[in-house]
Amino acid sequence: MSWENCSVLREFVFLAYPSCPELRILSFFGISLVYVFIITGNALIVVSIQTEACLHMPMYYFLGSLSGIEICYTAVVVPHILASTLQTEQTITLLGCATQMVFFIGLGSADCLLLAVMAYDRYMAICHPLQYPLIMTFTLCVRLVVASVVIGFCLSLQLVAFIFSFPFCRAQGIEHFFCDVPPVMRLVCASSRIHEQSVLVAATFAIAVPFFLIAASYAFIGAAVLNTQSAAGRGRALSTCSSHLTVVLLQYGCCAFMYLRPISSYHPKQDQLISFVYTLGTPLLNPLIYTLRNSDMKGAIKRVLTRNFLSS
Repeated sequence: MSWENCSVLREFVFLAYPSCPELRILSFFGISLVYVFIITGNALIVVSIQTEACLHMPMYYFLGSLSGIEICYTAVVVPHILASTLQTEQTITLLGCATQMVFFIGLGSADCLLLAVMAYDRYMAICHPLQYPLIMTFTLCVRLVVASVVIGFCLSLQLVAFIFSFPFCRAQGIEHFFCDVPPVMRLVCASSRIHEQSVLVAATFAIAVPFFLIAASYAFIGAAVLNTQSAAGRGRALSTCSSHLTVVLLQYGCCAFMYLRPISSYHPKQDQLISFVYTLGTPLLNPLIYTLRNSDMKGAIKRVLTRNFLSS
């Protein structure tokens, strides 16, 4: 499509919301319930890690940072989805769409990078236990978290600036619930090869490279566990890694499916479902996965809830 056949758009229209009023209300209450559980679960993890001295360790500091990012990550899109569900017209300005995409992609990338940092932390703890306290200092932990967020937003800003530097075609309808990269890219008046390569480069840095680092970390961890003579030692090592691996597979599986493929293979209905998984499902399951398999976290959360209940 030539650029001469393009028009300047001022807003996008979301086409994925149901037209039936009853279905909209049902969707609103269902998403609201999930959102409350997401905020409550992740906030409990953050508060427990901050207030319980037994959790003042690098592993839990990273977990608390991950939960904080998940809270911000869902806050970027879920309130907008809830508001749009009750409105007769689901529109968003170009500036609003670009802003939403910057924060959504930036926090999502930071999430992926932080999972790689957590894998490195487990590698140091299991493979180099004597050097671990000297290397994984609080200062280094803070720098790793800040670096994950900064790199995530640098990738996001460059990608979004590139996308919105092109004019958009006359079709202003986004077949999605929010401004995600694949459905917005389909409206760009430019060669598909150019913008597909830009998405692939950003996704490689945000998804493929961290996943490779995670895989390498767990390859060393697996070798160290196999060389451990004690069955109890192997059990402790595996228990500290199983929760993280579960989250990694869920998060990276969905993100790789969405972003590490050609934009031309985008299927609205299928991809809307996948988007809900990594927008609502992963932040909802993270607190459950990390708390159900971690006795220290379960005990800390119980103590926090008990103190709040008694004080009220």
